[in-house]
Amino acid sequence: MNTDITASVKPEYPVVDRNPPFSKVVGNFSALDYLRLSTISAVSVTVGYLSGIKPGIRGPSMVTGGLIGVMGGFMYAYQNSAGRLMGFFPNDAEVARYKHKL
Repeated sequence: MNTDITASVKPEYPVVDRNPPFSKVVGNFSALDYLRLSTISAVSVTVGYLSGIKPGIRGPSMVTGGLIGVMGGFMYAYQNSAGRLMGFFPNDAEVARYKHKL
């Protein structure tokens, strides 16, 4: 069974790195990625707090919501960053930054 995603879906944009390592993907986070990560985290903390008011467990509920938000926001930012490096999302800034390596 072929599990290589690039075998079934071809990138629409220039490929900067076909298989980027974790450190390169995280180092490629844009300001928008950080904004999305922090927004998702903040919304999750708020939802956790509000959902814990009635049963009287605001603190633990807020922490749990925050942890879920941080993990979800990080995964969303990671997906976008990796997608740009692999050529699946618009990546003009990445192509300009890594043009000597293409």
